[in-house]
Amino acid sequence: MSIPASLGGWVLALILGLFLGGAPSWAAKVPNAVPPDETYSGEYVEQPIEFPHDTHAAVNEINCLYCHTYARRSSVAGIPPTSKCMGCHSVIATDKPRIKKLTEYWEKRQPPPWKKVHDVPDFVHFTHEKHLQRFVFENEGMQVEDVAEVCAFCHGDVKSMTVAVKVRPLTMGFCRRCHEANEGPFDCWKCHK
Repeated sequence: MSIPASLGGWVLALILGLFLGGAPSWAAKVPNAVPPDETYSGEYVEQPIEFPHDTHAAVNEINCLYCHTYARRSSVAGIPPTSKCMGCHSVIATDKPRIKKLTEYWEKRQPPPWKKVHDVPDFVHFTHEKHLQRFVFENEGMQVEDVAEVCAFCHGDVKSMTVAVKVRPLTMGFCRRCHEANEGPFDCWKCHK
């Protein structure tokens, strides 16, 4: 059996990494955690402004928690107020169509009517704060700069997306399997209120 040339270098790096010192560094972005590997093909949710997560999170390396400030202390991650966006975009890229549209909302004193992408039923109580505590703030060896790796557990690699797309199933089975792999609680009332 031969390995295709396009995969050969990757396979060699993996084998050498395991032989010389355990798992490669990219395999351990979130220490003491087992990330879920299930995928889901969600519907595209059209937004009032096509927000480029890739530009902000990957190119400009803005931490998820800078914009989604509620995630560290609340059940919801929160959508940043328009004032946070305008803090930069009153001077940066003001000629771009997306920013012109954002500025229109700002001048009307209205937030853009964003639509939920990662929604769960109303009877499900998911708290971002508890998950960030477990996987980031109380996780020895985890750097807050790498929080996107934890966010990716449920949201996928948002840094590679423009408008966020649902790429994980976010079903009870998905959550339960993650809890099993990471020694999460199994009390029904932790998630169902």
